[in-house]
Amino acid sequence: MPDWRSVLREKGYRLTPQRELILGAVEELGHATPDEVLAHVQERASTINPSTVYRTLEVLEELGLIRHAHLSDRAPTYHSVTDHEHFHLVCRRCRKVTSVDVEDARGFMESLTTTHAFNPDVGHLTVFGTCMECEEKT
Repeated sequence: MPDWRSVLREKGYRLTPQRELILGAVEELGHATPDEVLAHVQERASTINPSTVYRTLEVLEELGLIRHAHLSDRAPTYHSVTDHEHFHLVCRRCRKVTSVDVEDARGFMESLTTTHAFNPDVGHLTVFGTCMECEEKT
């Protein structure tokens, strides 16, 4: 993963304290909605406004520094790409989110490519179901 500061400069973006705060928040929080990122950065810089956070998240995703996934029926959840490429499992009962290495979906991805002539973006994939802990409580 290239240094995010270099990526910003190469693409003609300025290196601002707000961008640094927002990217740092995404990395610290792991998986976070825009509102969670906003709350996190406002603890450090109370003057930052919501529109700056939303615009910056979009820019950082366009640059490939963060990704989003839909882990609920609400706002997208952002996560850093400095971590390994992964997809998500979400328990519908307890809402636990598990990050899964893309290698675990290799057979599925190959099947989509071979059978349907389709190249999936598995890093954007979220699979909903029930974790074993919740299943055992039933």
